[in-house]
Amino acid sequence: MERNASTTAWLLTDGNAGNVRQAEALAGALGLDSPRLPELAPRAPWRWLAPRRLPGARHAFGPGLAVALAGPAPALAIGCGRQGALAGRLARERGARAVQILDPRIDSRHWDLVVVPEHDRLRGTNVITLLGSLNPVDDAWLERARQQFRALCALPRPRTALLLGGPTRHAPWSLDSLAQALAALRAQVRAEGGSLLATVSRRTPAAASAPLHAAMQGVPGMAWDGGGANPYPGLLACADRIVCTPDSVNMLSEACATDAPVYVLEPQLARGRLAAFLRALQDLGRVRALAGGLEPFPVQPLRETARVAAEVRRRLGLEDAP
Repeated sequence: MERNASTTAWLLTDGNAGNVRQAEALAGALGLDSPRLPELAPRAPWRWLAPRRLPGARHAFGPGLAVALAGPAPALAIGCGRQGALAGRLARERGARAVQILDPRIDSRHWDLVVVPEHDRLRGTNVITLLGSLNPVDDAWLERARQQFRALCALPRPRTALLLGGPTRHAPWSLDSLAQALAALRAQVRAEGGSLLATVSRRTPAAASAPLHAAMQGVPGMAWDGGGANPYPGLLACADRIVCTPDSVNMLSEACATDAPVYVLEPQLARGRLAAFLRALQDLGRVRALAGGLEPFPVQPLRETARVAAEVRRRLGLEDAP
């Protein structure tokens, strides 16, 4: 089908924030300013078996995508996650070039390119690997965040940013270890005269609130507990050092894309692919275990998104794309 140049790209995800963020990051790095996001409303049985293609798959995601597929195909379809992978296959059948982010768990030949973390096992001639995950953090992104969150950047230095995820079966850190770490951070911040900036995620246990707020008592800074606008970009932009829990590849990747040293709470608890990712970061000298204290160390920002985007352009011949 003929492509419509006015619709340069579709971003195809299940709506999960991490998947949307990776797809948007790649689109941004490719210079696609206004990609379209056709609504995906996964239906059974395709929802369960995606990205495998069953009869009638054009209607697997409800009328939003079905109507889009009936019109001109985009130049590029960027999918992330299993649902996005099936939607990308459908867009490719209509004439789009399809890039899948994350391992689709079936043969990569169903997409033009597949982008996966190095700690996944998938390899192939159309597979691009990266350390960590795609994200938008670069010098321009950080500068915009500094301008947006000037009050955070005016807090006393050194500014310590604390990024809290939540315990998982692949990173089973405990609230007791968090409470001990918070007490140590509070003591060091008070001794240095700096400030502490903290943010939680949807996965942070409610029980973490009490030790977090106790650590903030009498210490310059702020703690975001989920109400109102999330100052997360400001924390990354203004931090002199960053402390992370070990449970999120996306969060760790974004922290490591800054120019601040990153310290990880109990990285030795990580298992499987997450453990492999953390070992790679430690081997690069990009992160250290929090247990060793907050001794400063030199770092090089981890900026994989621009490299991956350049490789996508080269392989798909998009050098002249808008």
